[in-house]
Amino acid sequence: MNTRLDETHEPQLKSWVESANDPSTGFPLQNLPLGVFRRKGAEETAAVGVAIGDRILDLTECRRAGAFKGLAFTAALSCDVPSLNPLMGLGREYRVALRKRLSEILREGGPADTRTRAVAERALVPMSSAELLLPAEIGDYTDFYASVHHATNVGKMFRPENPLLPNYKYVPIAYHGRASSIRASGEVVRRPRGQTKEDTAQSPEFGPSKLLDYELELGFFVGPGNPLGTPIPVERSEDHVFGFCIVNDWSARDIQKWEYQPLGPFLSKSFMTTISPWVVTLEALEPFRIPACDRPAGDPAPLGYLEWEGDRKRGGIDVALEVYLSTAQMRNTEVPPVRVSRSNFRDMYWTAAQMVAHHTSNGCNLRPGDLLASGTVSGPSRDSLGCLLELTRRGAEPVVFPTGETRRFLQDGDEVIMRAFCEREGFVRVGFGECRGVVAD
Repeated sequence: MNTRLDETHEPQLKSWVESANDPSTGFPLQNLPLGVFRRKGAEETAAVGVAIGDRILDLTECRRAGAFKGLAFTAALSCDVPSLNPLMGLGREYRVALRKRLSEILREGGPADTRTRAVAERALVPMSSAELLLPAEIGDYTDFYASVHHATNVGKMFRPENPLLPNYKYVPIAYHGRASSIRASGEVVRRPRGQTKEDTAQSPEFGPSKLLDYELELGFFVGPGNPLGTPIPVERSEDHVFGFCIVNDWSARDIQKWEYQPLGPFLSKSFMTTISPWVVTLEALEPFRIPACDRPAGDPAPLGYLEWEGDRKRGGIDVALEVYLSTAQMRNTEVPPVRVSRSNFRDMYWTAAQMVAHHTSNGCNLRPGDLLASGTVSGPSRDSLGCLLELTRRGAEPVVFPTGETRRFLQDGDEVIMRAFCEREGFVRVGFGECRGVVAD
């Protein structure tokens, strides 16, 4: 796996879109994440756009005005529909060509001609004037369980003497999630109803979940797919990864506890999953590639189909993830959200390449726009736990807010805000935006 850094990653590059040069922005010229948006209050259909500072560049408008040619033109043409699926299916060379051309167009002092800059200026939309939608039509959604810290912490709650099951360090564990209930950041989360059973009760009851939780995850979209019956080798897996987003896999812990045996979660997860609207491409993350997580001495080596030296050397990604909570009372009294955890994707036991390789190892076909999520991203420390189940020790140690309120699990009116970013000395900080959701009955 050779490094894929190019001129688009140069830290000295600035954009003529002034807000993109603000050190606090998540969307500098070096990022250029893709998404789908609609102008608020407009009758027009949705469009594919690129985030640059506090603006969105309308790709279709730029293409129609002649801003692209060659592979970049083909890539932009695929974005004439309000979905990233066609672009995802084209493959890396088209995505790279589009990225390089966008960098030229938006670069201060770049080679783009005066006319092209004028076209781009007309195609800019204030992000505050846009409604951000799901970036793709998600045909399938798979949720992994790739954090050994999360798996161990949860296992200890139910099996103190044997927290990890024997297969965990051999198999990238996952379940097939519900794609139809995936929603973009900002949509209200309706408290799910289902069967629950108290430990002392003789029989279950049906009603609203009392133990609603969030799960902080990083997800990635599939680019080109694979034919049914044709596994993707681990050394080619990243050719099938388009880009990453933040995922909140809302979970009803009391429903989950009653239903998960013997086939795993069902209604406790399928009621809603929230994702951030911007997709940060794999290319934008190149400066933040790191070795895969070191396995402790004595852990088994991955089986051959999951083992590749290139993945060991650069299979990890240094992505910081944060969770903030805000209660209705906090918002009413203008108390800012409180950060309750910060973890990092670099601590994941399994890499994205291994997840793809394992997913397809039985011949399963992935398709452009499929979403694969990491599972809860938790770290080794108390402040790096990615869900309330871990953070509050199943409710035994509640979170305390500045207003004096406490939370063991989520209550109606609570807002969960997830953020993610990459930063490294010598490179420009890259952000993923936000993944938000307010709980309502």
